[in-house]
Amino acid sequence: MNKITILIHCKDRPNIIASVTNFIAKNGGNIVYIDQHVDREQDIFFMRLESEFTSESFSTNEFKSVFKNDLADKFEMKWRIYSSEKKPKMALFISKYDHCLYDLLGRYNSGELNLEIPFIISNHIDLKPIADNFKIPFYHIPVTKDTKQEAEDKQLELLEKNNIDFIVLARYMQIVSSKLISRYPNKIINIHHSFLPAFVGAKPYHSAYKRGVKIIGATSHYVTEELDAGPIIEQDVTRVTHAHSISDLISKGRDLEKIVLANAIKLHANRKVMVFNNKTVIFS
Repeated sequence: MNKITILIHCKDRPNIIASVTNFIAKNGGNIVYIDQHVDREQDIFFMRLESEFTSESFSTNEFKSVFKNDLADKFEMKWRIYSSEKKPKMALFISKYDHCLYDLLGRYNSGELNLEIPFIISNHIDLKPIADNFKIPFYHIPVTKDTKQEAEDKQLELLEKNNIDFIVLARYMQIVSSKLISRYPNKIINIHHSFLPAFVGAKPYHSAYKRGVKIIGATSHYVTEELDAGPIIEQDVTRVTHAHSISDLISKGRDLEKIVLANAIKLHANRKVMVFNNKTVIFS
């Protein structure tokens, strides 16, 4: 059984869905999932489709070629086709915070995440024992103001050598430069608290506590050159009251960060996210 996922976006026009579904049937496929959305303001059509092919002679590369020539060019589609046989490869970037790392590696170890983790990169050595415990290669690449460019060159070398598909900043406390972002557009996922831009700085929960906030949250998004302003993948919130201490807020915030980041990774790895004009379309 060969299973593929097709992601499409193009200018909205009549007969797109019928053309795509008829094309799948004509080429021996059985559609097991289909969803579509039309952005009326921008007049853009989005679709995600999963299809199975039972023929032993089926080739994903041949299918891509025929799809492009017979259908995609006609509708001027932007499209991607993925085979379920290939799990995406994810690189983890970390610093000293361990809550997201433990959570992700636990999910990975239990088979919950449909991906591979070839290695972990950190600008500190502190969390190496965790990587060792999960038997994942760990690379310590220190970053200073003077060595930042050299450090990113080493990171890129590892990423390209291991054919990494996307990067996750699991509380990586460094600003990623345009050099890395341009190599992995909409393929670098970050997580942070949702106080921004209200409470900036190193201690946002302390500032929020002093202000008496009633809701705290977490946001996971793709990294762009504009800091913390990339397309949002996932968010969640929880309520707090005057009875909660600063440590309570931090604990609740970290719980949200773990859940939101894990959900964002699942959506990306399962090809359920499409980005258009700094905005995401998330399929169920």
